[in-house]
Amino acid sequence: MRVLVQRVGRASVSVDSATVGAVGTGLLALVGCRTDDSIDQVRWLADKLVHLRIFEDEEGRMNRSVRDIGGGILIVPQFTLYANVHKGRRPGFDDTMAPEAAEALIGRFVEIVRERAPGVSVATGQFGAHMMIDLVNDGPVTILLERDHA
Repeated sequence: MRVLVQRVGRASVSVDSATVGAVGTGLLALVGCRTDDSIDQVRWLADKLVHLRIFEDEEGRMNRSVRDIGGGILIVPQFTLYANVHKGRRPGFDDTMAPEAAEALIGRFVEIVRERAPGVSVATGQFGAHMMIDLVNDGPVTILLERDHA
């Protein structure tokens, strides 16, 4: 599982011109699943996401988490995070988890994030939909979270 995290001033996701999820200051997390991902990766990444200290403290140092600042998290499924572009010019998706399994695993990821981040607003995109994301990247700060498969 990969989670591409962006620190945002605001972020929203819409489907067919209707907003389906939005947050103010916080994190935008684009989430992709690989064929051999497991609940272990989900738990580890959810914990890492909610405790990631990428917000500035009084001294301007990245020392606060989204929980610490009372921010929000917008979680958006994005299967293209596992695109393979090593051969040719069209991305391949052989390592991408099947949609039904990926939807269930990302759903579990959202549940665990909500459990581990009480008081944090958690919004989501819509799995399988063509989504439009509007965001203000703060910094910019963009970090790729990934856990090796054991």
